[in-house]
Amino acid sequence: MSTQNVLNLYGDPPARRPAAACRRPPFVRSQEAPRFGGDTPRMNGQEDSAGPRVLVVDDEPNIVDVVTMALRFQGFTVATAATGGEALEQVEAFRPQIMVLDVMLPDMTGFDVAERLGAQRGHVPIVFLTARDATEDKLRGLTSGGDDYVTKPFSLEELVARIRVILRRTGQTEEESSPVLRFEDLALDEDTREVLRADVPIELTDTEYRLLRFLLRNPRRVLTRAQILDHVWDYDFGGDARVLETYVSYLRKKLDVEPDGVPLIHTVRGVGYALRAPRTAG
Repeated sequence: MSTQNVLNLYGDPPARRPAAACRRPPFVRSQEAPRFGGDTPRMNGQEDSAGPRVLVVDDEPNIVDVVTMALRFQGFTVATAATGGEALEQVEAFRPQIMVLDVMLPDMTGFDVAERLGAQRGHVPIVFLTARDATEDKLRGLTSGGDDYVTKPFSLEELVARIRVILRRTGQTEEESSPVLRFEDLALDEDTREVLRADVPIELTDTEYRLLRFLLRNPRRVLTRAQILDHVWDYDFGGDARVLETYVSYLRKKLDVEPDGVPLIHTVRGVGYALRAPRTAG
């Protein structure tokens, strides 16, 4: 299947992706595009399975769109960043299991990002994806913390395969992670989509489920409204941001009924929300 068909399968949000952007980008080898088969992909990149977390860092929107859609189709959970600074922030907020990193970024090079992560002991495997194909660039990438180096033009199928190999090598494959997310007496099973509070089943809508899943993946962390909207409603969300407050209210009503109405979702005024246990008086 060509890259054009991959784009068509995922839909084309007109407000964010003009028609010109849907032509096959020159950096993707169309004859080697991944041969996607099986079930129809989920629209707008909203994945039901919680696959390995991949952070895609590139300032070219076409590259980000194509790589993100290919990875989500293959079951990965994807976040994106357009600068080195955003990438470092996303490492803290998203906790990726692997990063696809461009070298030429607006604020710093991808090599700088890798070196900063190394200095911070941020052990995130890195696949450099760049047009810089000189031997000295490849050597610097691999010695600055990179695990692989892929040059443009590139094959999506090969990129996905290389990511899977690195995840297996570093022991971060999806099969080795627990499908159950837990916090206090709250549990969410990502395989069965069952949610329990103190062993009492809770019925959630699809959006409520994805919102709670993102909170459970980041327990005790203060998540900004922008981070939540980006990860739960995806990059093409263009509606009223107050929808977040509405769904947080829905979740609280369902979660805090049992036991004894103890709240777990807390508002951090002026910032966003955090999943944390209430402070005990003492």
